[in-house]
Amino acid sequence: MSSIRTLIRGGLVITAADEMHADVLIEDGRIAALAAHGSPTAESWTAGRTIDATNKYVIPGGVDAHTHMELPFGGTFASDTFETGTRAAAWGGTTTIVDFAVQSVGHSLREGLDAWYAKADGKCAIDYAFHMILSDVNERSLKEMDLLVEEGITSFKLFMAYPGVFYSDDGQILRAMQRSAGNGGLIMMHAENGIAIDVLVEQALQRGETDPRHHGEVRKVLLEAEATHRAIQLARVAGAPLYVVHVSAEEAVAELATARDMGLNVFGETCPQYLFLSTDNLAEPDFEGAKYVCSTPLRPKVHQAALWRGLRTNDLQVVSTDHCPFCFTGQKELGRGDFSKIPNGLPGVEHRMDLLHQAVLDGHLTRRRWIEIACATPARMFGLYPKKGTIAPGADADVVVYDPHAEQTISAQTHHMNVDYSAYEGRRITGRVETVLSRGDVVIDERDFTGRAGHGQYTPRGTCQYLL
Repeated sequence: MSSIRTLIRGGLVITAADEMHADVLIEDGRIAALAAHGSPTAESWTAGRTIDATNKYVIPGGVDAHTHMELPFGGTFASDTFETGTRAAAWGGTTTIVDFAVQSVGHSLREGLDAWYAKADGKCAIDYAFHMILSDVNERSLKEMDLLVEEGITSFKLFMAYPGVFYSDDGQILRAMQRSAGNGGLIMMHAENGIAIDVLVEQALQRGETDPRHHGEVRKVLLEAEATHRAIQLARVAGAPLYVVHVSAEEAVAELATARDMGLNVFGETCPQYLFLSTDNLAEPDFEGAKYVCSTPLRPKVHQAALWRGLRTNDLQVVSTDHCPFCFTGQKELGRGDFSKIPNGLPGVEHRMDLLHQAVLDGHLTRRRWIEIACATPARMFGLYPKKGTIAPGADADVVVYDPHAEQTISAQTHHMNVDYSAYEGRRITGRVETVLSRGDVVIDERDFTGRAGHGQYTPRGTCQYLL
């Protein structure tokens, strides 16, 4: 923990609730006080370290509630380790990730969780927490859910997709939802009809349709919407809240909006790839489209307007990355000649805050909404607020000094994620992280990495603070 008293002077402090020209005083790793810039109170402060934020934004560190470091998938592993992935997150102004520990079929939740504790321990540059993936819902794992909630693992991910790997049937999903209704946990759902998709995959391959673009064509919008609808109804039967991950399509947003209009505790997340990329990328020639294979898949551009609208109307509450990188060479290439063998996932943890700032400049979001969907709401949704996600007395001093005027070009040549391509290669954007503090320690200092593996602490979570 940093013992240096730090003062951030002259910036525009932006939270989900307020914008104010204020100085920020940091002591013992936490926000000690805010005072209007130039006020007698602010002028009286002294500190061992002063950071000049004139003409800059001072924002909370980002909370990325959906990452997959070192995830095993399709016979390989996500290429970012907890060390490389959290360092890249810091470069992009994200100071907390919530990653997914995985229960393997035939094994306990505890075994899976302990394996992920071991992967991350002493490796992370920023703070981290875990969700739990349920791959084997049975009496034993249902009982374990209660113990995990008590331990601060308060959310559980289930899959309606990937039969034979992560898939749960409706009965298993209902049982898990009933359990979470009792213990306060939040069920996160990958909502795609995997049984039907597998039929369409098999038929496409039989027709000789093997290119990456067919990945998007077989994972139909209607099968995302159908699964989203079914998940909502199962959650209603169980009396449990529901959080639908990586929503990509207008029809799925409509299902969430209908449920929310009924006053249900149903929430939705989307990701930058669905807001900024499309099936045009999946169709890039010479197998380049493999770089963009993820599930839910990229959709035709027409869906983007509905996602932006959902973020404005709060039918979608969170933007996370689903960061799950695989190198093009040697990993994505496993699917040459068979799109179903391409590892599913995109790199993104480093660029979420910047892309969403560009969305502010493009008129999609307000500045406060930027902070709300990227910092405050993910912290509230997953029991980390107000320790994380805001700049207020008592909060952890996870603070980003952001230059809204700096221009940058996103490229694999300059990014810090451990992957050999960028999903946003050559994209010019305005706005860039300048300095990042994690619990009061400077981990990015005017575009120099000064952090270290092991600074990041495991952070147990409370239950969802976002229920209606």
